[in-house]
Amino acid sequence: MADAKKSGDRHRDQDWTDGHLERWLPVLPTLDPDVEGAVTRMKKLTVHLRRVREQSLTDFDLDRHEFDTLHKLAGRGGSATPSELAADLDLAPASVTGRLDGLERRGLIRRTPSKRDRRRVDVGLTEQGRVTWLGAMGVVGHEEDRLFGVLPKEERAQLSDMLRRIMVLAEEGGNAVGPPLLERSRELGGARARPRDSAMIRRTGPGGGPVRSRPSPPPGPVRRIM
Repeated sequence: MADAKKSGDRHRDQDWTDGHLERWLPVLPTLDPDVEGAVTRMKKLTVHLRRVREQSLTDFDLDRHEFDTLHKLAGRGGSATPSELAADLDLAPASVTGRLDGLERRGLIRRTPSKRDRRRVDVGLTEQGRVTWLGAMGVVGHEEDRLFGVLPKEERAQLSDMLRRIMVLAEEGGNAVGPPLLERSRELGGARARPRDSAMIRRTGPGGGPVRSRPSPPPGPVRRIM
């Protein structure tokens, strides 16, 4: 009985987004509270976990680029060539060399002559490097477990599946603000959507020169608060 009451109390708990919706729904009656609530909560959760990650890097005395390099190296089983790391990090080889110099001075990685080609080197995680990487990862992982532990295993699986379905659609569209989105804008706004390149409209100013200003949004129902 106590467990049921506790569960019910949890469902009645309100978060910041509930207040956000209460404020904006009277102002924007066409706002979809479910979409607005879900997107706002996802954004705030992402910000929260980013802050936890930043604190974990501070605790383990790592810069972001140092953690990224250790992470990519660990993802290759703890050993890689500099060129492989450069490709994984999408960096020029010279930039990776600078990162490796710093990590090696700290004892987090070790460079040794390649057994396959003595003219090249292999990069390996040291034990200290692995412990540091795992420690920084563990802080974030613990917080993720704490937050998602509020949901039973079945609900966590349902949430993951629902987000997958949304992301499949998002990934199919890429980052395009192209014909499908422009067409949708016409449907919602009832006005001719402008191409992306004309997001800023040119007008002639008092001196005859161009003045750039943003166009007014087309009329129509509001779906999201920016």
